[in-house]
Amino acid sequence: MKAFLENLEQFAIDVILERRHGRAAVALRVLLRALAYLYEGIVVLRLRFFEWRFSRVHALGCQVISVGNLTVGGTGKTPIVEKLARRLTDGGRRVAILSRGYKSTPLPFLQRVKNRLRGRDNASPPRVVSDGSRLLLGSDLAGDEPYMLAKNLRNVVVLVDRDRVKSGLHAIRHFGADVLLLDDGFQYLPLKERFDVVLVDREAPYGGASGSAGNLLPRGMLREPHRHLKRANLLVITKCDGSDLAPLKADLRRHNRHAPFVECSHAPRYLEDLRTGERVPLSLLKGQRVGAVSGIARPESFEGGLRALGAEICYSRSFADHHRYAGPEILNALARSKARNARFVVTTEKDAVRFPEIPLGDFSLPIYFLRVEIELLQGGEVLDALVDRLCATTVPPAKTAHAPAVAHA
Repeated sequence: MKAFLENLEQFAIDVILERRHGRAAVALRVLLRALAYLYEGIVVLRLRFFEWRFSRVHALGCQVISVGNLTVGGTGKTPIVEKLARRLTDGGRRVAILSRGYKSTPLPFLQRVKNRLRGRDNASPPRVVSDGSRLLLGSDLAGDEPYMLAKNLRNVVVLVDRDRVKSGLHAIRHFGADVLLLDDGFQYLPLKERFDVVLVDREAPYGGASGSAGNLLPRGMLREPHRHLKRANLLVITKCDGSDLAPLKADLRRHNRHAPFVECSHAPRYLEDLRTGERVPLSLLKGQRVGAVSGIARPESFEGGLRALGAEICYSRSFADHHRYAGPEILNALARSKARNARFVVTTEKDAVRFPEIPLGDFSLPIYFLRVEIELLQGGEVLDALVDRLCATTVPPAKTAHAPAVAHA
């Protein structure tokens, strides 16, 4: 069933991105376009409900920063959240990261039914991935991104719950958090009094390419219409490569006239051996035949990065985003890579946390993950001003914190 659902998901993505052709694909895209109009109506109505206070909103009495985007798929939210958390922690703030834990293992079915029948859907506390000193959950229960963040960050609390109001209150009451970071929080509207950092992928700013770009789900990859960018307090353009951003910025300015811009790139730092934990320089890739394994939204971006570092990809295997690997899949990738004379296999850090335990004797080739970090190119002073203002502000738990004002870049 798992393989069937992943294949169905990949088929739908191929149809949306117009990688599939023929009458059936064309007919399906027509249907998806009609459904996209219905979806847009629901999204807009939901936003209005929160604006008009028909749906309840909450202020938790501390600083809240949301990091999100308009599109489905990877724009680099996790590295940005990690960078913000590090800077805020270094500045003396007690940071908690709130995630919904996408594709984490849910509560047992019977427990969920009992909670619902008893009117206790929100009775269970959020999952504590890290209490700020210990890593308490694996990636299966936490989800990929929360586990990565908890593993890489010290002195930062990481909580998982669909209800970010509940997990925010838990972070404040039980861990003394005074700054809440919402991972993928732009569409989470019940929390008010927050600062919205919205990421825009330079390579695919409105999701996908060709006919799918600019369309809402399920015809395209947009979660909300372009005009909803007006809610952003800061626009971060990711995956910059030095190319001219003036046309993109001009287009973004049509939807948001006030938010300053920050430009950044995803900079590879090193390779880490999954078996030994040894870190090796990126120069190891130069001129080497390697296998590439990934289960992310845009595998072509990962593989292009390996090639840019000088690697020759002799075997490539991509799975659905957030794919949870089985042992035979890894062993098969190792065998196929070795048969093509690969020196080693490379995967992403997000994929590495979903790899199963592999007996040492089964490592026919080394497996490395590529560590990538955010590098600020332009507008870094805007991010510094935000962090400095937060670190200089004392927010009493009983009072409501307003989102900090940041000067335009």
